[in-house]
Amino acid sequence: MKTRLDELFITKPKADLKVKAVEGFREKSAGKAFYQQPALDGSRPGTYYANLYDMASMPTYQMEALAYHEGIPGHHMQIAIAQELKEVPMFRKFGRYTAYVEGWGLYSEFIPKEMGFYADPYSDFGRLAMELWRACRLVVDTGIHAKKWTREQGIKYYIDNTPNAELDAVKMVERHIVMPSQATAYKIGMLKILELRKKAKDALGDKFDIRKFHDVVLTNGPLPLNVLENLVDN
Repeated sequence: MKTRLDELFITKPKADLKVKAVEGFREKSAGKAFYQQPALDGSRPGTYYANLYDMASMPTYQMEALAYHEGIPGHHMQIAIAQELKEVPMFRKFGRYTAYVEGWGLYSEFIPKEMGFYADPYSDFGRLAMELWRACRLVVDTGIHAKKWTREQGIKYYIDNTPNAELDAVKMVERHIVMPSQATAYKIGMLKILELRKKAKDALGDKFDIRKFHDVVLTNGPLPLNVLENLVDN
């Protein structure tokens, strides 16, 4: 992916991206993968952390999509670029609008498909399984908070409709219970970015340039989706 970023982006981060195993002292409690932003002064690169604690329960078919989401073209492109912006105040560089941040992450699992990555059908299945998981969150979060579903109903919905393990379903439902609507942000954000991209394509026709579109999305710092829409429209 690093070798093909010019096809997607005009602005690229100065900070590099490194891959590291989650340290032993925290691997048991950490998620299966996550991104740590670079140091503001450039002294530390962005880091894609992979958790090696329980590799037997890590579905290998999801690893490619996970790397795009957490690394490039996902959170590293988004967060490192935001930190390096010169014309915005500090609070704009570090805002965390979840639908924007995670919407880009999920969109970044999809872009490689359009570029001919996921050559292995199992990896593409992994991408689809992860997108399905995010779509099911819309149902279960809404079920719990608007329809008064029980914890058990939520867990059953995930088990019945996704290939993920039961433990994933339990963790996710408990996350919904304590963080209403947080987990819906991924799919909502991705849908909005895809909607705005189509809108721009339809309006510009042959003049549409995916690199310029991504520049608008990434070079203004994290944004509420309605503000992002105004920028794309402009």
